[in-house]
Amino acid sequence: MLIEQYIQIFGNFWYAVAAFAVAISVIVAVHEYGHYIVGRWCGINADVFSLGFGPTLISRVDRHGTRWQLAAIPLGGYVKFKGDANASSVGGTEGGRDTMLGAPVWARALTVLAGPVFNFILSIVIFAGIALYVGVARDPLTIKEVPPLPPVYQQELLVGDVLVSIGGLPVETGEKLSDAIDQLPLEPVLDYVVLRNGVQTTVKGPFPQTTEVVAVTPKSAAEEAGLVEGDYITAINGSPTFAFSQMIEIVSGSGGAPLLLDVWNAETGDRQVTLAAQRRDLPAEGGGFETRWLMGVSGGISIVPETESIGVIGALQSGISRLWMVLTLSLSSLYHMAFGWISLCNLSSPVGIAQAAAAAASAGLMDFIGIIGFISAAVGFLNLLPIPVLDGGHLVFHAYEAVTRKRPSDGALRLLIGVGLALILSMLAVGLLNDIFLCY
Repeated sequence: MLIEQYIQIFGNFWYAVAAFAVAISVIVAVHEYGHYIVGRWCGINADVFSLGFGPTLISRVDRHGTRWQLAAIPLGGYVKFKGDANASSVGGTEGGRDTMLGAPVWARALTVLAGPVFNFILSIVIFAGIALYVGVARDPLTIKEVPPLPPVYQQELLVGDVLVSIGGLPVETGEKLSDAIDQLPLEPVLDYVVLRNGVQTTVKGPFPQTTEVVAVTPKSAAEEAGLVEGDYITAINGSPTFAFSQMIEIVSGSGGAPLLLDVWNAETGDRQVTLAAQRRDLPAEGGGFETRWLMGVSGGISIVPETESIGVIGALQSGISRLWMVLTLSLSSLYHMAFGWISLCNLSSPVGIAQAAAAAASAGLMDFIGIIGFISAAVGFLNLLPIPVLDGGHLVFHAYEAVTRKRPSDGALRLLIGVGLALILSMLAVGLLNDIFLCY
């Protein structure tokens, strides 16, 4: 192997580690601060708030007696409340009202619940911020940018054109454009009716959903083959392609057989790559999942519209909607894996998360911030699972105490914590094997 290849491999490794460390530090800091601040509001004092594990690098003690510290290994963190035997709030000595075990059950439950809730709040803020930054297509739909296209397309659209119809279908708004795509004739060149300088005219333009690669999925066949954002797939196995739906149909029916792709890029010109699609379980429209063969690329609409602000209320609604989508998809995925309806290959480990964070960081700041929002939502969801050692397991113990007026015995706690730890480690092991050996 050439020295340049070694440098690239190790460079990518450390880039992934750095991206993961930054993302997880932000997410853990918010999660643990949720525990800390709500605990303090509920009258429970904290001895230590640590960002990272291992040897302490810097620390200070605040006026509440809490030691805030930055540790050497930036891959997590914890809050150790007063009276706790360890940073996991498992065991300890019951003391006064200001200790974790001495506080009433409602205070302990709120303190435990606060971590995941703060993760969800972070996700909403991030998703809402992105929606506020990106905005929505201006009505009427006005072209902001005309990207370069492969020769197979004909492009007569100009910046500033106001769309009236495509292929005879009215598309005055961005929403109507999305609805119209499936109804348009599948042709590489269509008639566009536009208002240009106040005059209605008909010009030629491409099928709106071209074969442009808008994003490449980490660990996918497309990434291994070297496809990048901005590539256009002009043919598959010699068959010309000009619409993303054509690619989906060809790849879905490939059964994982090698595909020869003709690729065009505005900067690098023409080239050919070979890849074999991978099996993936995807959410189905009517609920549940369906198994499909995928290259691992995302498409988009070639028309780049002018945008306007969505407004704070609209952005918050968008943020809540995206959080709900992540949570319902996570729950559905876990449910289907538990019953064996979809493959355990859908489980990932910190290695897969690091790769996703690195890919997002490479794509740009907004993509990296967006992946932090998704991971934060997933972390909050995972922590609410009723598994001992997780926040959800602690909430189950607190619910038991609230109903029976007594705490689980130390022996029962030790047994349940052991079972929960074994389950979490098993899930991590499966996810790690998936990430290392590229399951499927």
